[in-house]
Amino acid sequence: MIKTLTKYGSSYALVIDKPILDQLKILPDTPLNISTDGKSLLISPENGEEGDISDEKFHEILDKINHRYGKVFKRLREIDSTP
Repeated sequence: MIKTLTKYGSSYALVIDKPILDQLKILPDTPLNISTDGKSLLISPENGEEGDISDEKFHEILDKINHRYGKVFKRLREIDSTP
């Protein structure tokens, strides 16, 4: 998708289409992190940085990890607590 900047007062704005905003779960009041790698402009929701997930999804993932590796974690804890 090719976009151009739109004059907005004494600045310029980049208009982001609603389907993209919806996909990224960006609302009008969502804080955005804006940075650059020197060649590209990077824009991400402050709460959507690096794969941010909901509490529900986090607990679901944590349950899967505990189910799969719980015994290993327990043994590591026991090894770590021995004098």
